[in-house]
Amino acid sequence: MKMKSIHEKHSGRFGYLSDSAVLTMITAAVFVLLYIFAAAVFQKGFLKPQTFFNLLNANASLMILSCGMTVVMVAGGIDISVGGVSALVTMCCAVWLDHHGGSFTGAVLIALGIGLAFGLVQGFLVAYLEIQPFIITLAGMFFARGMTTIVCDAPFNVQNEEFVRIRETRINVPFLGSYNKNGVFINAYVETGVIIALLTAAVLFFVLKWTRTGRAFYAVGGNRQSALMLGINVKRTVFISHVICGLLAGIGGFVCFMHVGSGSAANASGAEMNAIASAIIGGTNLAGGAGNIIGTLLGTLTLALMQNIVSSAGLDQAWWTGITIAVMLCIFLILQSVIIAMRKKLK
Repeated sequence: MKMKSIHEKHSGRFGYLSDSAVLTMITAAVFVLLYIFAAAVFQKGFLKPQTFFNLLNANASLMILSCGMTVVMVAGGIDISVGGVSALVTMCCAVWLDHHGGSFTGAVLIALGIGLAFGLVQGFLVAYLEIQPFIITLAGMFFARGMTTIVCDAPFNVQNEEFVRIRETRINVPFLGSYNKNGVFINAYVETGVIIALLTAAVLFFVLKWTRTGRAFYAVGGNRQSALMLGINVKRTVFISHVICGLLAGIGGFVCFMHVGSGSAANASGAEMNAIASAIIGGTNLAGGAGNIIGTLLGTLTLALMQNIVSSAGLDQAWWTGITIAVMLCIFLILQSVIIAMRKKLK
């Protein structure tokens, strides 16, 4: 019953909106306003339904990584190895399929195995040896990036017929699309990775909102001492959060592999920072104890949309994207601080 009361503080029961829920609503409003602005200024591209679905197609992997990051951050931790793990997954799967004539199923198992291995090792070191998560996952990031180059030091496109066939599968979205120059209606579509990302998000949303483990993540991230007094196994909870994040890094890496179709040490470059940024923009508190999956998905799309707007404006240089992300992070961090402070004062 005590754990339930803590969860009610975050879940918005009896009409009360939690801090993360309010921040999620703000993120949703920002995304809608940005999209309306983009459609008004760059009408030709952003008015097509496929433009929106391309945001999903290009960022399905990042959505999965961001969801895993949200779980760790809600529990009061951090994991900056997810980008390196994703790159290692893409290279190992590519080598398995092309150099060893492996099967698609085998590639999936390799991706899951790599992600789970990183999650187990890092989770054990963080939870049971009580080493700072930033240090451990930083080491994990360097190790994964180094191993990617050892597996194969040259990027290459995968030619495996089974993989190419599955990768090129498109799922049409009914009743949505646009007419081409010849007047032919072209259906909008999403890639398989988008379905995987949405299913992953749905599972995590259920876990965080309606399971005992999910409530434990919030309790541990909010206040570890209080969580201990409530009888929560803090070490096990932290361990599970890192295992989930590692597993999702493996899944996200495979979705990235499905999208790019190649193995390369440059794959998922900067993905760990983008995942953290997406979670924060979506309302996840960097200090722990607050956050939700819906907000993270919206944060990922908002970040991707802003990058598209910058590119559409002709500012293709890499530093403009970095400046944009920095400004958005500052704005949302300030919003978090102001809203949380105001709501505490009202209470």
